[in-house]
Amino acid sequence: MKHVIALDVSKGKSTVVIYDRYRQCEFEGELNHTRVDFERLHERIKEITRLDGQAPEIIFEATGVYSKPVEKFFIDFGYTYCRMNPLEANLQMASMRRNKTDISDAHELAKTHFKMEREPTYVQDDYYEQMRALTRYYDEIDEEVTLLKSRMHALLQVSFPELEKLITPRSALFLNIVQLYPHPALLLAHSKTMIKNRLKVNTRKNLSLARAEAKAEVLLEAAQNSYPAIQENDIRCDQIRDYAARIMDLVEKKEFIVKQMVEMSEGRNEYEVLRSIPGIDIMRYQSGNTQYRDRINKRGNKKLRKILYFMICTMITLRKKTDNHLVDYYNKLKTQPQRKPHKVAIVACINKFLKMAFQLLTHGTLYDYESALPAQKS
Repeated sequence: MKHVIALDVSKGKSTVVIYDRYRQCEFEGELNHTRVDFERLHERIKEITRLDGQAPEIIFEATGVYSKPVEKFFIDFGYTYCRMNPLEANLQMASMRRNKTDISDAHELAKTHFKMEREPTYVQDDYYEQMRALTRYYDEIDEEVTLLKSRMHALLQVSFPELEKLITPRSALFLNIVQLYPHPALLLAHSKTMIKNRLKVNTRKNLSLARAEAKAEVLLEAAQNSYPAIQENDIRCDQIRDYAARIMDLVEKKEFIVKQMVEMSEGRNEYEVLRSIPGIDIMRYQSGNTQYRDRINKRGNKKLRKILYFMICTMITLRKKTDNHLVDYYNKLKTQPQRKPHKVAIVACINKFLKMAFQLLTHGTLYDYESALPAQKS
């Protein structure tokens, strides 16, 4: 290497040092994360490249969102760089560090780079960045929905607790009824015909008149026997309506995000490969009011473990409808002389799936049951 550029990144700016081939610092200064300053750095890098006949090596520590503009600049201009994990950088510089300042950090990054064999950072396809962002957005919405449902449940216990027993709390119909009738007195003020018509008109998903009338009868009967702890004009009834409306909007947003992810993935090889595996769609995560939790272990991504767990469960549920060697493997584990417990067998199937998926994705091959049989026997 001939030149090394090291950056110590902070909020809105970076400390930059440039070292020559003799490991001598020839520049140190501050880089504001603005277009003007980035263009100046670009010109300096171009000049170094012209003089040396090769681009300088670039290194910086990852600092969450603050280092994203720096990384975007290097990607946009096609520069190879090394993005260090902060813990790894601290360990490598531990013997050299004396004073904790931005300037010294940048210098030490540059000095250690002459001694360390550091691999350039792999730049991912923007598709994966977008999918990661959508996944995090989905998770944030999901957490907000859970919080709102908890708050709404607490208020319903003092206004109209029977509602959660009559109608599935996770259904769109339930959220609609809660907005219309958060208190039994509001139901009793209307006739069965009016309640039926309001349910039919206000429910976003299709609801037949017959079902709407049946629900109206059940609701009226429950309202007559209910003994709420608050009055119908209590502010908490408005809170319940507000929570239900926000939950409905967020649930629709979750569905829209899933559609976005599907549309972005269509045509991609890895998506087609995974879709070729039968029974991979997850049918459900809960039954009634019970939510299942994956307690396999605490390693890795807990959400991915949960998805994989229920994916295998779905395959087992659909065992009579399709051929799947993972289900065959599960049956083998459950029927051998020392049969495995259900969860142990599921985890074994997950491990086999991961190995199989890696093989298929690496070679761009779609799943085929007959081809998988030899691997299954081995």
